[in-house]
Amino acid sequence: MRRLRLAVLASGRGSNLQAILDAIAGGRLAAEVAGVFSDRASAQALERAQAAGVPAHALSPRGFASRAAFDDALFAAVDALGPDLVVCAGYMRLIDPGVITPRAGRVINIHPSLLPAFKGLHTHRQALQAGVAEHGASVHFVTADLDGGPVIAQARVPVLDGDDEHALASRVLAREHPLLVETLRLFAAGRVALREDGVHFDGRPLTAPLQLSCNDAFA
Repeated sequence: MRRLRLAVLASGRGSNLQAILDAIAGGRLAAEVAGVFSDRASAQALERAQAAGVPAHALSPRGFASRAAFDDALFAAVDALGPDLVVCAGYMRLIDPGVITPRAGRVINIHPSLLPAFKGLHTHRQALQAGVAEHGASVHFVTADLDGGPVIAQARVPVLDGDDEHALASRVLAREHPLLVETLRLFAAGRVALREDGVHFDGRPLTAPLQLSCNDAFA
């Protein structure tokens, strides 16, 4: 069976990248990571890629006159690897709409909130300030709208009395990893696609995001 070919964009520690690499190595995900790209040469994600024998590429935005020029160069390098899917896993830059629009349905992102709530940065702080009882993470298709693309799947965690940003972030991160891997398993099986009317799952429109249960399966 053909393996899902991935390119991963990451700006930081790369823990979600590591979850992908571990799932592939453990035979739980029929995929291969063709390359990892970062806008930061110091990103730990690049070290994780190299340790796994995956090509790692750093491209600095400072060498480009505009965001669009940087993104054009970045995605030219990504496209050269022929990925089926581009995964933004802790990638902290906005991507130019001119790059995203022609790649609709082929770029996904994992975001630490239950979208559409708490878009952008500091999502855990936003959740605590809002006083919500639940928080979590979402995997969505990337569009020109910041964190506004169609949501594929989510994982929920409780917000507990006494939580601070660090405690809540740690609880969410622990659910991000299986959420991302299980969503990629759906892509590898050809069960998820973006159509004109939104996300389709098993050939039918998805009326609400898939929810990851406590046993790491979609309910």
